[in-house]
Amino acid sequence: MNVALASDIEVLARFGRALADPIRCRLLLALRDAPAYPSELAEALGISRTRLSNHLTCLRDCGLVVAVPEGRRARYELADERLGHALDDLRTAVVAVETDRSCPDAEAKDCC
Repeated sequence: MNVALASDIEVLARFGRALADPIRCRLLLALRDAPAYPSELAEALGISRTRLSNHLTCLRDCGLVVAVPEGRRARYELADERLGHALDDLRTAVVAVETDRSCPDAEAKDCC
């Protein structure tokens, strides 16, 4: 398989696209904890298999998850274990920014 490395900007854009949807965020967090099969993920997230499949396709296209064939089934996992650490770092950074608004006019200007 010929895998091309994405530029820094492409990586960030792909990550942003993946994180733009709450279901994909939940999927990434679930896969951060452990690899899983689509049926398990659909049940855990309370969504249909079709909807899950669309989101997994997006995450695969973004290069964030991979499908590992196991017989007639495929198990999904993060493409790189460092993505789990990145998710944790982003999650805690967002919480820190939210609780410590550095912009004094944030509410008035609807920013930050």
